Amino acid sequence: MDIDSALTCLAGLSQKTRLETYRLLVKHEPHGLPAGEIARLMDVPQNTMSAHLATLARAGLVMSERHSRSIVYRADLGRLRTLTLFLVKDCCGGGTELCEALVSELLPCC
Repeated sequence: MDIDSALTCLAGLSQKTRLETYRLLVKHEPHGLPAGEIARLMDVPQNTMSAHLATLARAGLVMSERHSRSIVYRADLGRLRTLTLFLVKDCCGGGTELCEALVSELLPCC
């Protein structure tokens, strides 16, 4: 990932509803959620949620797939991984022991 791509991702997440929506979608991997259900769970009007989801999609953070009459959104975990690695690449000047706390907090996630 280059710095411009990282900035695009971070800009996509730099608004409360979008960040909370992205975190919701991460929790619902691998199945995702229909757009209407996301709007309902987030208590956001559907047209407003549509704009937020479009911003996240342009940043490459979410993917969508049509299922009959609804659109199901999923978090792009590969993009999240790439962004996270970009942010922590060469962590602590190569002193891996300094990054152990960060890694240990990430490991028990699943």
